[in-house]
Order: sequence, then C-alpha cells, then structure tokens
Amino acid sequence: MSDKPVVGFIGLGIMGCPMARNLQAAGYELVLVDFDPPLPEDLLDGGARVKPTNCEVARASDIVVVMVPDTPDVETVLFAEDGVANGLEPGQTVVDMSSISPTATIDFAHRINALECAYLDAPVSGGAGRAETGELTIMVGGPEDAFAQIKPLFDVMGSTVTLIGTRNGDGQVCKVANQIIVGITVEAVAEALLFAARAGADPHKVRQALMGGAAHSLILENHGQRMLERNFEQSFRAELQQKDLGLAVSAAKELGMVLPSATNAWQLYNSCLAHGDAQADHIAILKVLERMADFELGSQA
Repeated sequence: MSDKPVVGFIGLGIMGCPMARNLQAAGYELVLVDFDPPLPEDLLDGGARVKPTNCEVARASDIVVVMVPDTPDVETVLFAEDGVANGLEPGQTVVDMSSISPTATIDFAHRINALECAYLDAPVSGGAGRAETGELTIMVGGPEDAFAQIKPLFDVMGSTVTLIGTRNGDGQVCKVANQIIVGITVEAVAEALLFAARAGADPHKVRQALMGGAAHSLILENHGQRMLERNFEQSFRAELQQKDLGLAVSAAKELGMVLPSATNAWQLYNSCLAHGDAQADHIAILKVLERMADFELGSQA
C-alpha cells in the first residue's frame, strides 16, 4: 500500500491524460470518473479505479484534481447535483488546474472553503508535449499550507512550480497574463512571416535570421516553423486560445482598463473560429491573416 494520497483526477483530455499518467507512474493511486469517450486503457491497467460520478470520485479521494476546458465546465464538475462538492469531507483539497476566470475562481474557492476543504487554482502552461514529459509550468494561487501539501504532486507534473500568491485567483491571473503574451506573440509571428513572404523574401530564411536576434522566442522557433510547414495539427486548440484571450478582455473590463493588443488578437481568433478552425492548432490564426492579405504563406509574391 502506498502512503501517498489518493488522487481523483477529472478531465483526461490532451493535457489531463498525460498529467494523470505521470501521477500514476510516480505511485499515486488514481480515481477516475466514467466518461465518454472510453477511459484510457493504460490508466485502467495501471490500477486506476473508476467511479460513476464526480461526487463518487470525491468520496473515494484525498485530493481532487480538475482539468477541464472552461469556467462553466469547472462549475458543473464542482457544483452539479452529482458534483465534487457533494462528495467532499472536511480536510480534503480541490485543485483546479483548468484555465478559467479569476473572478469565478474566487467564488468557487469560497464555496469549497465553506465545506471546510482547501482550494488551489493551479493552471498550467507548456502544451501537450510538456504535459507528457512532466515539464509544465504551474502557476498556483491559494493558502501556503495547501500549496505545501500539494507541491509533491505539482513536482511530478511540472518543472516550474510557483506559488503566485496566497489568494485564490492569483494563479488564474498569472495564466491570463501568460495567454496574453502567447496569443499576441503567435499572431505577431504569423504577421511577420506573412509580411516577409508577401514582400518577396524567403520566410524560412527570415525566420532563421530573426532567431539570432532580439525577436527570438520559443514561439518563433516552434510555432513559426509549423506555420511554414502549414502544420495545423493541434497542440493547443484555437478555441482555447480564443477563450483565454476572452478571459483577459473580460477581466480587463472588470478592472476598468483596456488591453488593445490582446483585444485585437482575440477578435482575430473569433474570426478563426467563425471560419471553422476551432479544433485546429492556434497557429491557424495565420489563415485569418492570409485571407485579409489575399495571400498564402509560401506563395510567390
């Protein structure tokens, strides 16, 4: 028998599944909710137990990790009639690793705290590749004692783990800031390469040159190459980037401020979704810019 806490893991998508695999490989017993599509066979073969509802997952776990797409999804998982909240006992901890509204997070935390349970918001960055290797960046908001309790789990899933602040919502604020930078930079790289090609230069060589200067970034290196290859296979869906930028725009409005570049990128992602690329990788914003320019990256000027 392991002396590690039992972890209920809810949300086995492109990010959640490899995160759960890493926890299981590190010796944590997992409890999963029965869901469609079928649960991953390797997790079941590794000893994961399956419960019929989120409520039952909470009853069978010491810690409940939630990794679902959006704010309404988290609310349903936690507070529906068969949700996590109805299965909690005092002393348990809920860790939401989804990327959702900071304001809603504060409300969710208050409702879980009222049940005498701890709550951490701990969104991640790094994409599916780093989820698989356990090298995610994890941004945490919540009490220090709860953070210290969960830190061993975070260290299995991530290589950079930071307690942003002791207020719930601080982790989500950091993730929104991260997505502002990512969304704007993806759009900027797409603009730059499309501009270079439309002006008659070789965009492959332009990218190579830019990587040696101040414009270098992981997004130019990785996403830029995929743009040149027109590889739109998802590593992070366009609809999720649009959602995250929408969170930024909405939160800024609540704060009485304007985020001009984030708002512009968000509007371009709205167009991306409107043209059927919700499930494509977020570099599909390139297609929006191509339509505006009436020119495709790689075409002859």
